[in-house]
Amino acid sequence: MSEQIILDIAGVNKRFGGLQALSDVNVRITKGQIYGLIGPNGAGKTTFFNVMTGLYQPDSGRFELAGKPYSPSAPHEVAKAGIARTFQNIRLFGEMTALENVMVGRHVRTHQGLLGAVLHHKAAREEEAGIRKFAMALLDFVGIAKFAGRTARHLSYGDQRRLEIARALATEPQLLALDEPAAGMNATEKLGLRELLVKIKAEGKTILLIEHDVKLVMGLCDRITVLDYGKPIAEGMPAEVQNNPAVIEAYLGGSH
Repeated sequence: MSEQIILDIAGVNKRFGGLQALSDVNVRITKGQIYGLIGPNGAGKTTFFNVMTGLYQPDSGRFELAGKPYSPSAPHEVAKAGIARTFQNIRLFGEMTALENVMVGRHVRTHQGLLGAVLHHKAAREEEAGIRKFAMALLDFVGIAKFAGRTARHLSYGDQRRLEIARALATEPQLLALDEPAAGMNATEKLGLRELLVKIKAEGKTILLIEHDVKLVMGLCDRITVLDYGKPIAEGMPAEVQNNPAVIEAYLGGSH
């Protein structure tokens, strides 16, 4: 039985004025993988994420999710297609509770819509109860169920990151795309994040990870693509990538 390709993106180019931000970038991710996208500062990692998830329009490229073409035309359309992402800068609703944040994330998969919410009829009430139960289960899964009633801005930094991941998981994505989830974390929080990502993978989820912490990526990812100045310079298993002369050159400037 052949492996299922969840994300297949080929030939992505993106220019901003005179700057070629992405040049012929290809990423192919198999179901159940944790796939890393790394590179020095300014390598184009977040630009690729923003193109992939509809924040920027690509100049060219082919996009397929679980074998079906998708158009990264707008973030909400990408979420409906089955890609959920987090951001480098946390984007929670600070005055809403942890539970409410996850419930909001669930709206992509709900059926009753705005009218149902306004009229609050039986079907809408039942769906709301189901959403609440689903959101509580996700908070428990990421380890912060005890903070369900706490406002998001009063959570610790590490728990805010966990909440973001829970909210993304609420859309039941085919691909979970994480933009530097370990940024700003201390060593203990990073260890906890690593354990959570392994747990998510064990549930059969597929993860695309942008991360500056190369040690974390090398110990966690199944395959890695390395970008430098918007171009892919290496792709493969962690051991292959970290011994690649082009990668060493990009990170160390050839001084070692």
